[in-house]
Amino acid sequence: MSDLSIHPAAPSDIDAVLRFWRTAAEGTSISDDHDGVARLLDRDPGALLVAEREGVLVGTVIAGFDGWRCSAYRLAVHPDHRRQGIATALLEAAEQRFAELGGRRVDAMVLEENERAHHTWQAAGYHRENHWRRWVKPLGPGTGGR
Repeated sequence: MSDLSIHPAAPSDIDAVLRFWRTAAEGTSISDDHDGVARLLDRDPGALLVAEREGVLVGTVIAGFDGWRCSAYRLAVHPDHRRQGIATALLEAAEQRFAELGGRRVDAMVLEENERAHHTWQAAGYHRENHWRRWVKPLGPGTGGR
């Protein structure tokens, strides 16, 4: 893994990240656009972590912290680079970020039907909490997505 570089995304990375998610991530979100990711980077510049190998984007995770709760989203590894420890390295980087910010617990958003992701999160020491359900309300016109 010494050839893997993990660092916060820069505004110049946004379009590449959006293209990457179309290939590597499961599902879509109403925030999956240039303005949505730009707002994330503006509000929390260290939240979007990208993994690169030889200058090629191979993985991402959003490690958001609101001062109270640590939230992990968009853990994605390119299909050609899976099962090489990239997801584990991204989660370790996210958890280190959370610890440095004073976080105490990580909540991960994982699609119910994404069985591969369930195994990844479980292998990283996370467990499912069946007593919680996510409630959402899209804001504004044309926001019928997730």
